[in-house]
Amino acid sequence: MNKFKSIRIASILGIIGNLFLMVIKLIVGVIFKSESMIADTFNSAGDIFSSFMTFIGNHISSKPKDEDHDLGHGKAEYIFSLIISVIMIFSGILLIKNSISNIINSEEIIFSKWLIIVCFTTIVVKLLLFLYTNTLSKKFDNILIKANSKDHLTDMFVTLSNLLAILLSMKHIKYVDAVVGILISLWIIYQYLCILIESYHVLMDKTISSDKKEDVINIIKKYPEIIKYNHFNATPIGYEYQISISIFVDGNLSTFESHNIADKLEKEIVSTIDEIYLAVIHVNPIKIDKKKK
Repeated sequence: MNKFKSIRIASILGIIGNLFLMVIKLIVGVIFKSESMIADTFNSAGDIFSSFMTFIGNHISSKPKDEDHDLGHGKAEYIFSLIISVIMIFSGILLIKNSISNIINSEEIIFSKWLIIVCFTTIVVKLLLFLYTNTLSKKFDNILIKANSKDHLTDMFVTLSNLLAILLSMKHIKYVDAVVGILISLWIIYQYLCILIESYHVLMDKTISSDKKEDVINIIKKYPEIIKYNHFNATPIGYEYQISISIFVDGNLSTFESHNIADKLEKEIVSTIDEIYLAVIHVNPIKIDKKKK
């Protein structure tokens, strides 16, 4: 199963799972006036929207390059991520406002075993989704799958906090439910701020990480024919990069010999480092003093 197909399946499962959770959370949260459960409902709604946007973004980014898009469509997923982030941050702010209003009005949660059942159901569903996406994340080292896996794990802890608020309500401890609702909302805002920043960096062509750059340099150093290199540039295309490097070789080498070195280097970089899908090596001749050599 290829990378794009795996992301598509994970997105569909995320939509189905979160849609189920959103419905039961909304029904139980409204009936028993649980602010934290309602906040968790919006979290599930955000997860549905996120999975849907991931599905669309993955579909577009999987398309090969064409006449109008020389570098392919990889950045599509980050455009959708940016849209998701803005909407969910705004939703988180509205949820905080509602929770504060609940504290002022001193509305108390109506305890019910159904609140606990919904929490346990959410934890089980999210655990299964986490285990599935985490396995794919380790297999493909894909940023979208990693984000989904992290999101499912985070939701488990959010629901555990929600469960705590519900259990405390049995002791008629006020405000805890609303406070947890605020904390959930703040966590939603934080999570999507991180996604927004990451998407912004990719869309603004942030360069490859220093670790991956060092990996490329180590590969270059394996070639004794390469005297030096410069003009190391990296352009993100979705979660992968296109890099270009200028290398300097002995000017006495034939054109065929020097370009053969570049071809081998390009192939080794692409096959060794998953994050790099295209390497362009420019060859420059340099004069060698044979007497010193």
